[in-house]
Amino acid sequence: MALGHWEEALAVWIRVKNPRLPGVRKEENEERKRFYQNVSITQGEGGFEINLDNRKLKTPQAKLFTVPSEALAIAVATEWDSQRDTIKFYTMHLTTLCNTSLDNPTQRNKDQLIRAAVKFLDTDTICYRVEEPQTLVELQKNEWDPIIDWTEKRYGVEIGSSTSIMGPSIPARTREVLVSHLASYNMWALQGIEFVVAQLKSMVLALGLMDLQLTVEQAVLLSRLEEEYQIQKWGNVEWAHDYELQELRARTAAGTLFVHLCSESSTLKHKLLQD
Repeated sequence: MALGHWEEALAVWIRVKNPRLPGVRKEENEERKRFYQNVSITQGEGGFEINLDNRKLKTPQAKLFTVPSEALAIAVATEWDSQRDTIKFYTMHLTTLCNTSLDNPTQRNKDQLIRAAVKFLDTDTICYRVEEPQTLVELQKNEWDPIIDWTEKRYGVEIGSSTSIMGPSIPARTREVLVSHLASYNMWALQGIEFVVAQLKSMVLALGLMDLQLTVEQAVLLSRLEEEYQIQKWGNVEWAHDYELQELRARTAAGTLFVHLCSESSTLKHKLLQD
C-alpha cells in the first residue's frame, strides 16, 4: 500500500498543537505534571505495552495498556514522549482511542459499531445542500459532488444529495454494502473509523480518507465547506476559527492514523522512528 496519504496523516498528527479549548469537559482539558523521564515499549503476551520509566501504562479502568501492533505502540509512545513539563491529555488522541478500544466503556459489539458509523449517512454533511445563495450552491456542487460520485462508483451504491431538511433517501442496499465493507475491519479499526466519521460528520468523507482518495486537509476542508464560505464572506473571530480548525485536523489525522495502524502490523514503523 502506498504511504503518501498515511504519511500526511502522520505529519499532521505530529505537528498540530492542540489548544486548550474552553467549553469542553473537564477531563478533556485535564493536565498533570509529567512524572516520568523515559518512555519505552515492551512486548508481552497480549501485545505491545507502554512503559513510563518502570511503570506499565494502564487504562482508565485499570487494565494493562496493550496494543496489537508495534507500530501503534510506537505512535502512542510518541504521544507520551512529546509531553513536556505537563501531560496534556486532551492532545493524546491515539492514547484515548486505545483506551476506548481496551475498556469499551459503552460495551458495544462489532455490529453496533458498524451500525453507528453507517447511521451517519442519514445526516451526512455533504449530502445536505442549500438552495441559495447561488455561489454556495455552485461551491457545494463543485466540491462535494466529485467525492459522492467516487463513492458511488467505488462501492456500486447510490447516495445522492438533497436540499430537503430530511436529506436524501439512502437505499437499503447502500447501507447493506457499506455494512459489509466495514465488517472487513477489526474492532480496533472500527473504533477509529467511527471516531473519524463523528469528527467530519460524514460517512462519505471518512470512506474517502480510508481509501486514500482524500488527504486529512482535504477531508477537513470539505467537511467545513459552508463554514469556510461564511467566514470568507463575513469574517471570523480569528483565534476561535484557528483553534477549531487545528483541533479538527488533529482529531481527524489521529483517527485516520489509528485505523491504518490497527489494520497494518508495521507499515509505518520506520517512518515513526525517524520522526
